[in-house]
Amino acid sequence: MVAITLPDASVRDFDGPVTGLEIAQSIGPGLAKDALAIKVDGALWDLTRDIEEDAGIEIVTRVHADALDLLRHDAAHVLAQAAQELYPGTQITFGPATETGFYYDFVRDVPFTPEDLEKIEARMHEIVERDEPISREVWDRDAAVAYFEKAGEAYKAEWIGEMPGDEAVTIYHQGNWTDLCRGPHLPSTGKLGHAFKLTKLSGAYWRGDATKAQLQRVYGTCWETEKQLKAYLRMVEEAEKRDHRRLGRELDLFHQQEEAAGSVFWHDKGWTLYRTVENYMRRRLEAAGYIEVKTPQLVDRSLWEASGHWEKFRELMFTAETEDERTLAVKPMNCPCHVQIFKQGLTSYRDLPIRMAEFGSCHRNEPSGALHGLMRVRAFTQDDAHIFCTEDQINGETVAFCDLLQSIYRDLGFDEVAVRFSDRPAVRAGSDEIWDKAEAALRDAAEGTGLDYTLDPGEGAFYGPKLDFVLRDAIGRDWQCGTLQADFVLPERLDASYVGEDGAKHRPVMLHRAILGSFERFLAILIEQYAGRFPLWLAPVQVMVATITSDADAYAEEVVAALKAAGLRAETDLRNEKINYKVREHSVAKVPVIAVVGRREAEESTLALRRLGGKDQEVLALSDAITRLQEEATPPDGG
Repeated sequence: MVAITLPDASVRDFDGPVTGLEIAQSIGPGLAKDALAIKVDGALWDLTRDIEEDAGIEIVTRVHADALDLLRHDAAHVLAQAAQELYPGTQITFGPATETGFYYDFVRDVPFTPEDLEKIEARMHEIVERDEPISREVWDRDAAVAYFEKAGEAYKAEWIGEMPGDEAVTIYHQGNWTDLCRGPHLPSTGKLGHAFKLTKLSGAYWRGDATKAQLQRVYGTCWETEKQLKAYLRMVEEAEKRDHRRLGRELDLFHQQEEAAGSVFWHDKGWTLYRTVENYMRRRLEAAGYIEVKTPQLVDRSLWEASGHWEKFRELMFTAETEDERTLAVKPMNCPCHVQIFKQGLTSYRDLPIRMAEFGSCHRNEPSGALHGLMRVRAFTQDDAHIFCTEDQINGETVAFCDLLQSIYRDLGFDEVAVRFSDRPAVRAGSDEIWDKAEAALRDAAEGTGLDYTLDPGEGAFYGPKLDFVLRDAIGRDWQCGTLQADFVLPERLDASYVGEDGAKHRPVMLHRAILGSFERFLAILIEQYAGRFPLWLAPVQVMVATITSDADAYAEEVVAALKAAGLRAETDLRNEKINYKVREHSVAKVPVIAVVGRREAEESTLALRRLGGKDQEVLALSDAITRLQEEATPPDGG
């Protein structure tokens, strides 16, 4: 007898081993038709696998939280089957689900082409229409090695040969096609549906090792419905239009080059944008009671060893050797240096909390293949701060930080923010007792903010649990930017203390926090959020004064001088070009306001204002135009 407990806590008894499909059929034919897989005591299983002991189960349909990863994994297998059907001799390796779809790595002498992808995708749809049954078998390891060697699948055979002897070798048959996989899978290819598309080709290495064979990776995307697929493809198309690297070139904001890989050459317009955001952040921090500091770029390795960063981050650090044989590291983060400032002199409990901020210039030796525009760089600036406080102050500081963060995000155009709570990782510093205390304190503080949060198990920093803040942009993408981390470990390791009310020394709690994260990455997000069409207060050039005839040149210069005196970023275009050409060019450059001046405007001291994206123009007296633009360009904090 096997007792099966359903999600509603009801129990169904079966005479012997029972499959998920049979359970679904016992509940109703509709559920059996919709079923994709089953969860057995929390683990995902194939629908046709026997359940031999009492268990709690869930039937997985397309609306289940686990369905999408299952569909994407099966899409990868259908991709591999299609490729081998079309191109015999192609070897398969592995193909997992990804955040937005799937990929599969192949070994083939002839490179795949975009035309090949079209053929493979068409064959994938055929395989779905064939509705081929998918079945699971457990094989003897030696038999599996022999099978794949005979089939010419050297990579599969190598992998199986290195598996532990006691590990089950699970084989899946998809019609007449066979692959090694842990599973689980759908009951048939027809259950996959047609909401998938192949997207791109790239290279990869066997087992991710650059010394091993190069593979061909085919990427795809897969969704629960074709409507979701179309929405995702529209988002990708929009993202390509907003790509900060393209806009960086078109708007003359920045560039990057091989001689300084992972670093940014900010042009004047881009640097104006950077400084505008930096100045805004500085004003907000000062108003929130932060002090700003500046710490060294090069620090002896002994400090990094004491903090624990040397062991954890050594491979990411740039180092330099001195004549006296000392090893200096270019700082990859600011926290140990902030502790050194805190330790200077005696600190009383009355001085706490101390909110110490730095726009810290940091460097990390990121792999060259991981570099991506401003999103992933080696040289970056963090809007970093550390709050030194007592345990009793954690709640209040967390609430204040969350309020500040949400206010800043709203000012910068982001209204949707999700919060994730991450607890202890497998590799960490500090005792379990300290972690228990830190996790409880941060969880209580998070609940005190009133914010909803989800748990992200095992993803805490190596010194403490954390709250991560994920903002959603204008086209629905999520970006993790802000963070708040409760650290009981680093003050201990670096011997930081304050004098308590009892006259004894106590360890402060150190709250690591950031709002933007790195300036470079956040500016990339900001560029893409606005597609380069920045609100007036952020725009590098706020007003372009363009002349109709050369008779208005002197007046245009007078106007720009008046605009600049009012604190506006204004330039002139005095070129001997038609005004429609000038307007079109500056519209492409996404200047928010174009002030057109000709002989009449010069005589009457007026401005004809054209807004980006608008067809009409508004004629105002110069003084009125300046007052209005000055008001519109005022930053949200009034600075």
